[in-house]
Amino acid sequence: MQAIKKLAKPIVAMLLLLILMISAGNQSFVYSESPSPSTQTAYVVELSKWSIYNDGTHAVETTQGINNSLAWAHKSGISSILLPAGNYLIDKDSRIEMVSNMTLELSPDATLTKETNGKERYELLRVGPDITNVTLKGGTYNGDKATHNYSNKDNKYSYGTHESGFGILLEGASDVKVEGIKAFNFTGDGLAIFGYGTIITDLYENAFLSGGIDAKGKKVKDTSRLRTAKPLYFKHEVFKNANTFEFSNRQNLPKAFEVAFYRADGTFISKTAANIQEPITIPAGADYCYAIFQQKSAKKAYLEMWHRTVSQRVTITDSEFAYNRRQGVTVGGADEVLLENNSFHHMKGTAPESGIDVEGGFEVNGFLNSRITIRNNEFYDNAAYDVILFDGKDAVVEGNHMASKGVIGLAVSPPFTGATIKSNHFDGTRIIAEHDAVFTDNRMNDAMTRFVGPNIRIDGMELTDSTFGVSAKVPFGVEVANVTITNATKKDTGLSIWDQPIRVTNMTIQGEPALRSISGNVKPGSIFDNLRVIGYNGNYGLSLPPGTYSRCLFEGSDGGKLGMVRADLSGSYTFDRCVFKPGKSAMGALIAENVGMALTITNTRFELSGDTQAVSVQAARSFDFRRNAVFAEYLTADNIEIIKINDYWKRNEEYDVKSVNITGNSIRTNRTAFGISTLYAGKGAPAYSVHYNTLTRAKLLLKENDKAIGNLIK
Repeated sequence: MQAIKKLAKPIVAMLLLLILMISAGNQSFVYSESPSPSTQTAYVVELSKWSIYNDGTHAVETTQGINNSLAWAHKSGISSILLPAGNYLIDKDSRIEMVSNMTLELSPDATLTKETNGKERYELLRVGPDITNVTLKGGTYNGDKATHNYSNKDNKYSYGTHESGFGILLEGASDVKVEGIKAFNFTGDGLAIFGYGTIITDLYENAFLSGGIDAKGKKVKDTSRLRTAKPLYFKHEVFKNANTFEFSNRQNLPKAFEVAFYRADGTFISKTAANIQEPITIPAGADYCYAIFQQKSAKKAYLEMWHRTVSQRVTITDSEFAYNRRQGVTVGGADEVLLENNSFHHMKGTAPESGIDVEGGFEVNGFLNSRITIRNNEFYDNAAYDVILFDGKDAVVEGNHMASKGVIGLAVSPPFTGATIKSNHFDGTRIIAEHDAVFTDNRMNDAMTRFVGPNIRIDGMELTDSTFGVSAKVPFGVEVANVTITNATKKDTGLSIWDQPIRVTNMTIQGEPALRSISGNVKPGSIFDNLRVIGYNGNYGLSLPPGTYSRCLFEGSDGGKLGMVRADLSGSYTFDRCVFKPGKSAMGALIAENVGMALTITNTRFELSGDTQAVSVQAARSFDFRRNAVFAEYLTADNIEIIKINDYWKRNEEYDVKSVNITGNSIRTNRTAFGISTLYAGKGAPAYSVHYNTLTRAKLLLKENDKAIGNLIK
């Protein structure tokens, strides 16, 4: 009896396999003795029953058969179907049309291949308007990129770019899950998430007349207003399932307007305020409406009335998008999208060449993207971008590895608002952010940033061998905090600042770069709090922008004489509670040279480890040096000038340091060097104030007309 039981299991399995093979005719079929839990209740598509071929032939029959099986399953109450292994050729002139409440699962060795064609636009599979609750799982979606005919045009008005060959298209769909698929080799995108629009009517100049509608719905004379001349009816078939519409693509009309709603018998329902491209809800029982604009003339006016819907609640996980000609995924009109744990690589052929592009064309009569989450994805070897946030609002880009070397890892364009960029690794890829984004706890290597603003905030970023570049469009449109820049391999990296002033808090730049750790040309007024520059280049030094520096450290590397901290731009420089530690071979710690500059140094410490000057002021509108401490205890010569106004070689030239106040400082040297030197300020130099300073071993070298009061020489 036990032997019979042991024999029964393999016999049953063999019989089942035989039955399935017979039902499939001569077409190959792979059966798994242990189907995954997700396929145990799925209907396994009977290929011969539906005239489906899995040998890469009969595209028309195969496409029609898959569609028929989906429609039958939907009608029969079946919620999941499985396509067995094989290559399914999808007709060049049609596509797979998904139905609602359905899971389409492909076996791991199943491939849907788009038949070679010459179309500018095609889809392999579409989830269309009003289709909901769909899951696409497993298998490979394969395009015709390598064999495509790129010479044709779909019509005489098309661009001829062949960039709209889509693997999977979601168009106004909702509640869609895409899990564990591969989408390769499409002439456009592996997957596109679009909105769907229907134009109801368009309105030209003669569709408007002078007049308004009052709060009770009565038409009134009003030369300051325009209203639509005829009722705008909600009789289009799209309104059988929709209760919203919008006005868009306006020309010579204001953005804000009012809409008055009426029943079929003319009874007034309500009036509401609205804006162009914003959805307007149709009240229950409304049959038509009028639009009213605050404008006198309808000359060259134009307006379109649309019903639009975006795709909603879309999740794409554990999938791979590669070798597509345009991009991996386009989000072109969607709300609440999650892209998580996917890989995007080798997008190349036609712009934008991006892993993910969030771009609905909202500013040019397109669709709004909102609530987009891009999390824990892998990007590499894309030709131009990894992620683009071009237009829309409210995105989270978190935990991604963006590694397409030498290109843009992330671009945030001006039409996008409310981006949160968190805990990503930009591995050899750049960041360009132009508007309204918060960057938190990201890291970067071998690349650069360009933060433009307005409303850009960076809080927490680690950069290695990278340039942190800021080109603020408006004053303080970019704010920076808790950033570390490490120059590990002596590349030309560091902080680069241009255009308008910014605010920087808690930034450390460490390691010797090839050139300057800080560079750029920014308008005066930046604020730096706890900026630490450690190991700046001993030959090139630093070129600081005008601004306020509090609690900052400037520490140079050894090996160069001319590498000083330079304050040489027009504007105000203020250093308070800072520390200057030049390399021991450096000639000086800080040099200031600009007749339009005001330099103030207070409560600051200078630690000199060689024959080094603390401050050399060669030209300035004013120099105010108060309550500072200077330690020059490694001097080998007595002729060093520690605090120096102008130069011996310029002593016979017209003075260019207009005002000097050196008060309350402590200067300590190991030799009898010149602690404060003003003697060579130049011809006609006014009296400078040198008050209440304490000099240990050092001495004064002052002009005859200087006001020297209360100085203590020890």
